[in-house]
Amino acid sequence: MSEIDETPRTYSGALLAVIAVALVAALGGLIWSYTLSGKVSTQQTELADAKQQSVKLAAQLRETDARLRVATDELGKSLGLTQKQLDTRAQEIIRREQANEANAQRLETAQKQTAQQVTAVANDVSSVKSDVGGVKTDVAKTQTDLATTISQLQSIKGDLSSTNSVIARNHDELVLLEHKGDRNYYEFTLDKGQKKPVGTVSMELRKTDAKKSKFTLNVYADDKKYEKANRNLNEPLQFYSGKTPGLYEIVVNSINSKNQISGYLSTPKN
Repeated sequence: MSEIDETPRTYSGALLAVIAVALVAALGGLIWSYTLSGKVSTQQTELADAKQQSVKLAAQLRETDARLRVATDELGKSLGLTQKQLDTRAQEIIRREQANEANAQRLETAQKQTAQQVTAVANDVSSVKSDVGGVKTDVAKTQTDLATTISQLQSIKGDLSSTNSVIARNHDELVLLEHKGDRNYYEFTLDKGQKKPVGTVSMELRKTDAKKSKFTLNVYADDKKYEKANRNLNEPLQFYSGKTPGLYEIVVNSINSKNQISGYLSTPKN
């Protein structure tokens, strides 16, 4: 009975040992499996990171390649533009050279023309010198004729009985008197009822009689009034005026049907 009882007990101890070993082995397997699972997860994470990095590198590579193509195109365009600019510059230089040659030809032509003109002017100067000599002779003759004509102008006694005067009967004779140069002359035209300044005096036409060639005129000078009533054409109307009294003369040359007279005022030169 004791042997039979001991045998199962021994078998039960071995079984427990086997179970214990199996548990240890299972536990070790679990630990190893967990550790291996952690390593696999880490490697998977690293692999995913590597894939992302690879994708980024690929994108960067594509971007770099695109930039490189753009830079290459711009460089090609720049080189083409530079060549075009060089061609344009060369054409400009050629045009300038041609323009310089044309300018040189024009300058040479202008110099020849200038030389011809200088020669012509020199000839003209010689002719002018001859003409000047002739003009001097003509001027001397004109002065002589003028003196003769002035001497032929009519000398008439003025309305101041003590004074005679050389008068002009028309514009041409007045021009001759002006050339004489010893008095000042002012031409005028007056309408009836009009008071008008002439020279340093004023005149007012009061009445006209064209049929009888008579007129009445008021003269205002030095705050005085001189009435020249019923005077005749070409009659010197005389009065004295100025700080140093000088002889003034009014000569009326014409009367027309519109109650208008024309003539001139003669005053001392100084």
